[in-house]
Amino acid sequence: MTVDSPSGKLVLVATPIGNLDDLSPRAREALETADLVACEDTRRTGRLLARLGIKRRLVSLHEHNERARLPRLLEELEQGQTIALVSDAGTPLLSDPGFLLTRGAVERGLRVEPIPGPSAVLAALVVSGLPPYPFTFAGFPPPKSGKRRRFYERFAELDHTVVYFESPHRVLASLKDAAEVLGERQAVVARELTKLHEEVLRGTLSELAERLAERSVIRGEIALVVAASRYDAAGKGV
Repeated sequence: MTVDSPSGKLVLVATPIGNLDDLSPRAREALETADLVACEDTRRTGRLLARLGIKRRLVSLHEHNERARLPRLLEELEQGQTIALVSDAGTPLLSDPGFLLTRGAVERGLRVEPIPGPSAVLAALVVSGLPPYPFTFAGFPPPKSGKRRRFYERFAELDHTVVYFESPHRVLASLKDAAEVLGERQAVVARELTKLHEEVLRGTLSELAERLAERSVIRGEIALVVAASRYDAAGKGV
């Protein structure tokens, strides 16, 4: 059942993926004026708000509690509250919690407002030098090799660029699995985007695996951008 006169508002706020200067004035205002901020990690978002000089009620919302928190948050929206939804970094919902809350608000006829801004997906895509559209965002591959290879197989026949996220302690194994499943495609590892140690590595999947294997440790947030199987050096699908 929907309400005829929505009184509350869910605001999807993009936050910096590294550089705090990337927080937009609209995003700051949304955080300052919200009745509460729903976030993945209250400690991490609390530190962000403290650096901005903002004090707001924080409610944790992550993959383990989103269903349990959903009824109460929707009730607060229907009572006229404004909820700002943020992830730990970047744009909410993209491999982050918040979809259930957003869908619930939409189903009840409540206002949902995006405050666009930083996105690791788009930052990695545009810096990659690979064809930017169409593209698919596939999220995180599974942690175990067998499932990860089957995951990559799902995207093997796509004729466009695919963006993945990967953790630093699995990226080497993931690149090797991707190379075996997808073949020697052009790819980019975008690490620590917008941060002090930002790095963009380009090459084939195997070349990237070899370069990273030379390192004693790999750190930071990582996005992997992989070209289509039919891609030439001129940057066009063949």
